[in-house]
Amino acid sequence: MKKLELHWQILIGMLFGIAFGFVMTQLDWGVNFVTNWIKPIGTIFIKLLKLIAIPLIIASLIKGISDLKDISKFKNIGIRTIVIYIFTTIVAITIGLVLVNLTKPGDGISEETITKLTNTYAQDSGVLAKINEATNQKGAGPLQFLVDMVPDNAVKAMGSNSLMLQVIFFAIFLGISMLLIGEEKAQPLKDFFDSLNDVVLKMVDLIMLTAPYAVFALLASVVVSSSDPDLLFALLKYAVVVVVGLLLMIVFYSIVVSVYTKKNPFWFLKQMSPAQLLAFSTSSSAATLPVTMERVEEHIGVDKEVSSFVLPVGATINMDGTSLYQGVAAVFIAQALSFDLSLADQLTIVLTALLASIGSAAVPGAGMVMLVIVLESVGFPPDKFAVGLALIFAVDRPLDMCRTVINVTGDATVSMVVAKSVGKLGKPNVKDWDDNLEEVR
Repeated sequence: MKKLELHWQILIGMLFGIAFGFVMTQLDWGVNFVTNWIKPIGTIFIKLLKLIAIPLIIASLIKGISDLKDISKFKNIGIRTIVIYIFTTIVAITIGLVLVNLTKPGDGISEETITKLTNTYAQDSGVLAKINEATNQKGAGPLQFLVDMVPDNAVKAMGSNSLMLQVIFFAIFLGISMLLIGEEKAQPLKDFFDSLNDVVLKMVDLIMLTAPYAVFALLASVVVSSSDPDLLFALLKYAVVVVVGLLLMIVFYSIVVSVYTKKNPFWFLKQMSPAQLLAFSTSSSAATLPVTMERVEEHIGVDKEVSSFVLPVGATINMDGTSLYQGVAAVFIAQALSFDLSLADQLTIVLTALLASIGSAAVPGAGMVMLVIVLESVGFPPDKFAVGLALIFAVDRPLDMCRTVINVTGDATVSMVVAKSVGKLGKPNVKDWDDNLEEVR
């Protein structure tokens, strides 16, 4: 009997998780049961993915750079990566702004709904924490994000996933230094990182064996912890605008893949579907990164020289889905609270959302923190920040799940484009978790 493909296994796990979560919400003991006995399974899975993210970035990036032979190739890859990421982010923000201006979802929010949302969420600890974090970000200098990229302690940087940009900086610095000392002297260290890279990718394969059960647990816990259904329904039009914008980004990526790389976009989406489904379930590009790298390298054929740089950088600075959401959310809040935005204000949103997606990459809960920065850039009254965030807080988690899918898909698309542009897009070479099992039996 043919084994069911991984993306179908994960999708089935998600559907069963949603159904199970709804059933549990109808039982008095259901929510506690899911929280105490089901949710930990998903939490462990996310921890395992985060556990290997830093080792994978270090091993993969150093291996990719040390294999280059010619340091000028790295410059070409780096410049193309940053330019394309900026371009796709601008496209995403523009799509969001066009949609929200055409549909005006904020005009349909009643005063009663605004009052109810404000009373429910304005003093929520999560909302207040996002505002405080954004205030701290605003107080930093214009080049603070560059300062934050350079670690003063490499070991400390490797000890936190929130410091991923610092790890990338160290890995690039080490990889370039290995190139400059010559192949013979660098070979022992290169062999070590080559072996570490293979081991960590095998760990990805083993972790993915539990993915269907983990997404079941993650989706069940999301359902039982969801907000007031009436409030969710009141924000349905806003949520639909965001989702339609995200779907248009998928169309944009498919066109790019088809036209530039000459690959079938449906094939591309199928190969990326396990990573996309995990991104949806975990709401974290960083946690999904090991799976994204494995799918792009082994199932799509992007050379490690490209993927090892493009994908880790993308997971931290490329937030197409989040940036689109910034544009829609900022204008929606302005519409709902009768705050007029001029064309110049909306152009400011494009620029600020672009810069915030780069500069705030390492901030926990970056999406809503970035939104406060965007609102501040257009002169939104500071005393209304809590009310503004309260308007969208109820649907932030499900939309966060959706926009993370776009973030991951965007990273994969750019890696294909960059690989094609430098002649590093080859044939897939799929490896299974049990390829070498017979040798150790």
